Amino acid sequence: MVKDKIAYVCSNCGQESAKWIGKCPNCGQWNTFKEIRVAPTSIGQAAAGSAAASVMKGRAAHRSKPLSLRDISVADEPRIDMGDDELNRVLGGGLVPGSIVLLGGEPGIGKSTLTLQTILRMADRRILYVSGEESAHQLKMRAERIIGAQGVAVDGGNHAAPSRLKGFSADNCLILCDTSLEDIFANIQETSPEIVVIDSIQTISTDSVDSSPGSVTQVRECASALLRFAKSSGVPVILIGHINKEGTLAGPKILEHIVDTVIQFEGDQHYMYRILRSTKNRFGSTSELGIYEMCQDGLRQVSNPSELLLTQDHEGLSGVAISSAIEGVRPFLVETQALVSSAAYGTPQRSATGFDQRRLNMLLAVLEKRVGFKLMQKDVFLNIAGGLRVTDMAMDLSVIAAVLSSNVDTAIESGWCMAGEVGLSGEVRPVSRIEQRIAEAEKLGFSHIIIPKYNMQGISRKKFNIDLVPVRKVEEALRALFG
Repeated sequence: MVKDKIAYVCSNCGQESAKWIGKCPNCGQWNTFKEIRVAPTSIGQAAAGSAAASVMKGRAAHRSKPLSLRDISVADEPRIDMGDDELNRVLGGGLVPGSIVLLGGEPGIGKSTLTLQTILRMADRRILYVSGEESAHQLKMRAERIIGAQGVAVDGGNHAAPSRLKGFSADNCLILCDTSLEDIFANIQETSPEIVVIDSIQTISTDSVDSSPGSVTQVRECASALLRFAKSSGVPVILIGHINKEGTLAGPKILEHIVDTVIQFEGDQHYMYRILRSTKNRFGSTSELGIYEMCQDGLRQVSNPSELLLTQDHEGLSGVAISSAIEGVRPFLVETQALVSSAAYGTPQRSATGFDQRRLNMLLAVLEKRVGFKLMQKDVFLNIAGGLRVTDMAMDLSVIAAVLSSNVDTAIESGWCMAGEVGLSGEVRPVSRIEQRIAEAEKLGFSHIIIPKYNMQGISRKKFNIDLVPVRKVEEALRALFG
């Protein structure tokens, strides 16, 4: 009998070692090496070799051949329409056949709800939904809540009411509650689905690896087998993953290297908005953003986030500034809130929600050094309304304006918004795609917008009905806002 081999794998980057090491030589993390037991016949030969090979039976299997660069077609990959404009945007135009997508998020954020309501919209696709966390009864109740928001059941014809509502359908959605990878491949062979959903990858295990579900070895080997199945069969696979306490995807870092696309579903559970971001995408851009609103009957797409983020009337209130930001290709107006008060304790506090903490400290230093406002003994709290997290550098000008407005307790006049990056010398640096930002502000009824003076090159004032206020330094912007 061949003895099992003992190896050590870094849970952060997937680096392997024959012995335990305190510090990973690849990623530099401490105490991340975990002991794994490698079977003589790995899952790549056992589960993927027998089960996945049987799935491929009847399909047109072919061997890859080298091609000249001149002979390779540059036509776009065919995409599968997910029936969700926000999800299609983040994926780069839809789901690519044969790809494997990893959807991560905190517990209770709505990962399973988003996935289930998306596949229920795809009435023309046969989809296998594998759940290792919930029972079939729980999934049926969730589907009824999504589809039957007005009392319509999903029994597919057992009731007098139709089984479709608002473009949803439950006819081609197959539910499987199992955690064995071999059983999942056997059911895939019987049902021949067009899309496979695994909820979640941390609950799936294989008999070829002697470790518990969710361990480094199980997650890595199961994901590798599903990747081989997706690439060889052309059936896309969607994996749902957990988030650990550090805010990263649970399991080995190599899991993110295996998949084609990594999507993060984030948001504060105390807010109604959810953000869908792409952190890795081999078939599209990683700067796209999808916004949803959590409702009683599921997640609703937010096609125009500016109108929802600016619904509150803050006229006469200090510490509020509106910025024209861009995430991906879509512009929207963001409300920046600031509160400046005397430090109750010895050390002043600096807190930012939805904005980079280090950049806030830099902007406060610029405001103190270049403009002359003393904030050393003041507590500064910054919040991006709606629970959003924005990384656009054009937010700098609105952050400084909101902080100064709260410090002097003077409200910014309604109808003013701004966009501009602030440098260390106090200059207002140009930002990209300024015309889109101006057009978004004009569409929502703003009368004035502060922009960097350098961005005025090539822009005609007659093109817009909004008053353009170009500034070169922070002092000029504050003088235009507060006089």
